[in-house]
Amino acid sequence: MNFIKKTKIVATIGPATSTEDVIEKMILSGVNVFRVNFSHANYTDVSKRIKMIRNVDEKLKTNTAILGDLQGPKLRVGQIEEGSFVNPGDSVIFSTEEPFEGNSKKAYMNYKNFPKDVSKGEKILLDDGKLILEVTYTNNTNEVKAKVVQGGNFKSKKGVNLPNTNISLPALTKKDIKDAEFIFTQDIDWIALSFVRFSQDIIDLQKLMAKHIDRKIPIIAKIEKPEAIENIDKIIAYADGLMVARGDLGVEVPAQEVPLIQKRLVHLAKKSRIPIIIATQMMETMIDSLTPTRAEVNDVANSVMDGADAVMLSGETSVGKYPVEVINTMANILISVENSELINVPQSPPKIRTKRFITKSICHHAALLANDISAKAISTLTNSGYTAFQISAWRPQSHILVFTSNKKILNQLSLLWGVKTFYYNNFISTDKTVEEINNIASEKGYVEKDDFVINLAAMPIKSKGMVNTLRVSTI
Repeated sequence: MNFIKKTKIVATIGPATSTEDVIEKMILSGVNVFRVNFSHANYTDVSKRIKMIRNVDEKLKTNTAILGDLQGPKLRVGQIEEGSFVNPGDSVIFSTEEPFEGNSKKAYMNYKNFPKDVSKGEKILLDDGKLILEVTYTNNTNEVKAKVVQGGNFKSKKGVNLPNTNISLPALTKKDIKDAEFIFTQDIDWIALSFVRFSQDIIDLQKLMAKHIDRKIPIIAKIEKPEAIENIDKIIAYADGLMVARGDLGVEVPAQEVPLIQKRLVHLAKKSRIPIIIATQMMETMIDSLTPTRAEVNDVANSVMDGADAVMLSGETSVGKYPVEVINTMANILISVENSELINVPQSPPKIRTKRFITKSICHHAALLANDISAKAISTLTNSGYTAFQISAWRPQSHILVFTSNKKILNQLSLLWGVKTFYYNNFISTDKTVEEINNIASEKGYVEKDDFVINLAAMPIKSKGMVNTLRVSTI
């Protein structure tokens, strides 16, 4: 099933996925990327899980990507007395001094600049928008008074969103810097930055990375703030991928605006040839049930129809009862819709003559030619992974088989739509290499006798330069 499915599945690891046996079953069912959520991560546990994933990869001869997801400036209330409830019209005081157990009258807020940043009349949303309050007073130092607009259970450690407030906290918090420095020491292939607002947020993380390691871990910008939508063109210029983080996004902007924002972001990502992940509440019912709702099935299918490269599961696989079954269900949905002619991603050919123009143009024509001659596979040799990004963005009907001697990108490319990666390090001559990788494609079952394969390579083959050659082979 795994190689038939072209849309990738990102699964969050957690208590429900804590054994090699479960991880193996999930990979066999269709997981391409495992996500580590650093909001709840223990470094020792993370190292163990990474080792497990790599052990399973070795056993199955698979190349699974691992995504480290930084928490970002997540605002939270402190501990709240059990059974606390607030009603519309009630007043609540938020204090930023020292942590304490709060109640329906007073609560601790973990964000020191909260009283300075908020103004009278601004909204405070708690617990994904279940509670709504309005600021009535701030002393600008350590206390904010707010009136309850929409009441309900007032629970401990719940997230706080400030949709009208320009918060002064950077996207890269002290915790994120510490977590990122840990990620740099681990076998992690992608890094996601939460609550991105400006391109500078990504530049800051790139600088931090350059200080610690000599390799580049691609960065995914999580889009969940109104400022990110406003600055999206500049963010895309620096990001290696996008994630539509619909949980916080649906709280920060009116929920009814999220579907169109999702479509717009997918369109922009595809124009820029970078992958995009749709995340949050995709199959949430399957945390406790074996059957998803029809709405969830529709949501997953529509994300694929929009043109998403990958869809993500959170609680469904980290704490859910059915981590393997949810992957099977999702994979079946993806396979049933991803080859639809109704899917339409931007297809404007490359025009700007940069140093990569030839490579871009060859990738574009390879995808068109593959569709014209019904080629079963496009196989490309790459050292940087660039051609894989390009071909994937063109969405050919054929398999995209990527051969590389660069082990650092082997797993990384598994996030890209339609891409299957293989380790290959035998660059003798173009003819011999093409013959060998066609044999591998045949042995693995991607092509059969008399099928067409489009081979992309850089000549001379030993120099591993930019792709400059397109060749059609018959198996």
